[in-house]
Amino acid sequence: MPEAPNFSQDLSQKNKNILQFIEDVTSNPDQVQQQVLSQILTQNATVEYLNRHGLSGHTDRHTFKKLIPVITYEDLQPDITRIANGDTSPILSSRPISEFLTSSGTSGGERKLMPTIEDELERRSLLYSLLMPVMSQFVPGLETGKGMYFLFIKSEAKTPGGLLARPVLTSYYKSNHFKQRPYDPYTNYTSPNETILCPDSYQSMYSQMLCGLCLNKQVLRVGAVFASGFIRAIRFLEKNWMVLCHDIRTGILNSSIVDGSVREAVMKVLKPDPKLADFIEFECSKKSWQGIITRLWPNTKYIDVIVTGTMSQYIPTLDYYGNGLPLVCTMYASSECYFGVNLNPLCKPSEVSYTLIPTMAYFEFLPVHRNNSSISMVKSLNEKEQQELVDLADVKLGQEYELVVTTYAGLYRYRVGDVLRVAGFKNKAPQFNFICRKNVALSIDSDKTDEVELHKAVEHAVTHLIPFDATLTEYTSYADTTTIPGHYVIFWELSQNETTKIPPSVFEDCCLAIEESLNSVYRQGRASDKSIGPLEIKIVENGTFDKLMDYAISLGASINQYKTPRCVKFAPIVELLNSRVVSSYFSPKCPKWVAGHKQWGNVN
Repeated sequence: MPEAPNFSQDLSQKNKNILQFIEDVTSNPDQVQQQVLSQILTQNATVEYLNRHGLSGHTDRHTFKKLIPVITYEDLQPDITRIANGDTSPILSSRPISEFLTSSGTSGGERKLMPTIEDELERRSLLYSLLMPVMSQFVPGLETGKGMYFLFIKSEAKTPGGLLARPVLTSYYKSNHFKQRPYDPYTNYTSPNETILCPDSYQSMYSQMLCGLCLNKQVLRVGAVFASGFIRAIRFLEKNWMVLCHDIRTGILNSSIVDGSVREAVMKVLKPDPKLADFIEFECSKKSWQGIITRLWPNTKYIDVIVTGTMSQYIPTLDYYGNGLPLVCTMYASSECYFGVNLNPLCKPSEVSYTLIPTMAYFEFLPVHRNNSSISMVKSLNEKEQQELVDLADVKLGQEYELVVTTYAGLYRYRVGDVLRVAGFKNKAPQFNFICRKNVALSIDSDKTDEVELHKAVEHAVTHLIPFDATLTEYTSYADTTTIPGHYVIFWELSQNETTKIPPSVFEDCCLAIEESLNSVYRQGRASDKSIGPLEIKIVENGTFDKLMDYAISLGASINQYKTPRCVKFAPIVELLNSRVVSSYFSPKCPKWVAGHKQWGNVN
């Protein structure tokens, strides 16, 4: 298997080695993949899960595929629960499970828990190390300046057995791989580590923005993880530029920043600069904020954020603030595994494709079959369907697949839930467009709400209407990203007794009831991260959903097969619905949320 690059050389040699590593692993992906699978199965030969299925130490691909089933999270949950409750025997991995990474996907309303081991930090760091050598082929000179990235940690919990459970990026930012990284011009950020690691989201955002403004001429690239997070940072600047300018003018940090380590780190950057304060004030006080990024950070070459999948809804806003700066998606990763990189980072967002790096995990692909343009995703596979899975080197151009992974940390033939389309090849390794996350209806930030969950939440909420002799005739929803932060909108058409008026407070209670019924990722976004705005119910005129059906039929839908969509995205349909709104109501407060899983009780 090709050697991982050595990081002790000078920058140009290091870049050359990394690009050669990518050439090597993409030139013979099938051989690399066989070696990866053999390594994983050799390392974990004694684990309970593999022996339960009769693998008995075999490490070849044929036996592995014949004996080990393709699974979902629900199949694995009993083993995950045992580990979470403190069972340290080698259930999934021969190496100790170091912590759980909490997925933005949910099961039973709670975040999925992905087991990980210490070695995985090394693998994740390797993938990060590939990004900038690739980028510097397209944008030279990035090593001469800084990146202004808005990076944040999220809350963490402990399982009953004492293992940490936290998002993958929180785990990475808190690791020594990040905190004690040697100087590297490509990880030279405007935000001091202390500001990124501050648990208070307001203090973290304020101090990161302040440092970014102080160092504005040195900034060559800007970004965040998701497009939604970067837009939230610009919105924060819109609301707070006057106080930020005051700090820059006086060289005194605002008293609202009370975290001692953050104050100390920021004061090393903040110096009195009335001229810079005047410049920022002049730009921010203009009526239009179009192009504000290139105005305040004039040397910026690109915006580095994820804009694939549901994040594509933010592209027009980014184009507005960024004055058409390139929007760059550099990598493809999840809590389960880090997968690959974009080798053509300056392409259009609609053309982004990721090259899966064959050393990261063992990858398989389940062909996806579309039914009337919708993706049919079966929950469990029969024996014939299990045999349909193909290897990385055998996927076909243009075909869509669901990604299945086997990892060093103890996931075996695990269905990630992402649908990918083969867009091309780098040498012999396929490159994939990210199409969608299966079953996601609504998403604003890292939340993912499916139709079944939304339906249950709506059913729960409409019980508030019973005393008023009203029933819900039809409903649909959409993710409104014209507000910052974005929020869920539910359109309701009611059948009600005209003589019985429903007070606004009842509809507000319905909004909150829906939010309380949604998964913990959504509730955390509302209550803790403030990345999602209050849910809105819009009451529409009677007959609105008949008009919706008429419109769909006019576009070619069959009247016999027409079903009301539970989520809409097509702008003319949203406009039609909005044109018939008679009243609207917002959730009056945040839904309840606590870190950890409900079944863990009060374990800290």
